[in-house]
Amino acid sequence: MIKRATAYLKRKSFPVLVEIDEDGFFIVECPVFEGCFSQGKTLDEALSNIREVIEICAEEKENREILTTYKPQKFSLHSVSF
Repeated sequence: MIKRATAYLKRKSFPVLVEIDEDGFFIVECPVFEGCFSQGKTLDEALSNIREVIEICAEEKENREILTTYKPQKFSLHSVSF
């Protein structure tokens, strides 16, 4: 299953959002796919976990369709404070 997804993912970069929760865990989300999130005790663990989740998400039919046209030119993260 994962090997097939890897073909869709070659040479693609995905934005991920990282937050630290109240227990100190790193929560990571990939906004390209609905429901694509993971966590880890360390940032490295969380990023490794989200890679696996992205591979799994890429197996879903509607996400494969997204991947055929997904070609971001640049990523930018901004924060708004109140």
